[in-house]
Amino acid sequence: MAQDMTLLWGSGSPPCWRVMIALEEKGFAGYNQKLLSFDKMEHKSQEVLHLNPRGQLPTFKHGATIVNESYAACFYLETQFKSQGNKLVPDGVEEQALMYQRMFEGLTFYDKLTAVIFYNWYVPEEERHDSALKRNKEALITELNLWEGYLEKLGPKSHLAGPYFTLADVTVFPTVATLFRFGLSADRYPKLGEYYALLKDRPSIKASWPPHWLENLKGQDDLKDI
Repeated sequence: MAQDMTLLWGSGSPPCWRVMIALEEKGFAGYNQKLLSFDKMEHKSQEVLHLNPRGQLPTFKHGATIVNESYAACFYLETQFKSQGNKLVPDGVEEQALMYQRMFEGLTFYDKLTAVIFYNWYVPEEERHDSALKRNKEALITELNLWEGYLEKLGPKSHLAGPYFTLADVTVFPTVATLFRFGLSADRYPKLGEYYALLKDRPSIKASWPPHWLENLKGQDDLKDI
C-alpha cells in the first residue's frame, strides 16, 4: 500500500510534518517521498503545480487520489485506514470533541507563530514596522498562555485531547516543536515544555524529524524573549 503513496514535502514545514507523522502512525513508513527546497522555490515547480495548483507543500497522492491540504491528508489517512497502524481518533464523544477543538485551534496557533518568525519573509522591507511585529508577538504570547492553560488542566503527561495520542497531537506537535526550535523558553512555558519532551522521542516523530534540524542542532533565537 505504501508504494502507492507519494509525498512532496519541505524540511521544517509543520504542514508537511503533520502528514509525515500521520503516515508513520498508520504504518506507511515505506511511502514514496521527495524532499523539495523552499529556498530554491521548488514548491512552485511544474511537478508540484501539476498536482497542487496553489504551488504549496505538502502535496500528497495515493493512487489517483490527490489530497494537498495537511489536515485533509491526515483525516484521509485515518478514515481510509482506520484498522491499520495506530488509532488516531478516540471513541468517546467528549474525547473526540476535545480532539477536534484542539486540532482546529492549532491552525490559529500556527498562524500566530508564523506571523512572528516569518515576519521579515512575509512583509516587504518598506512596509515593516516595529509596532506591527510587537502586536504579533503579543498575540503569540496570548496564544501560548492559552495552551499552557489547556495542558495544565489536563494534568501531567497528557496529550492534547487526553491520555492518548490523537490527530490533535499529529497536527499541533509540529507547531510546538517549531516554537522550541526558534528559541522558546521551556522555563517560561513549562507545560508546553513538558508536552514537547513527552512526544519528541515518539517513533513517528523521530522518524520524520526535519533533516536540516538534525544537521544543525542549535536552531534559532527569534523567540528567546517571548
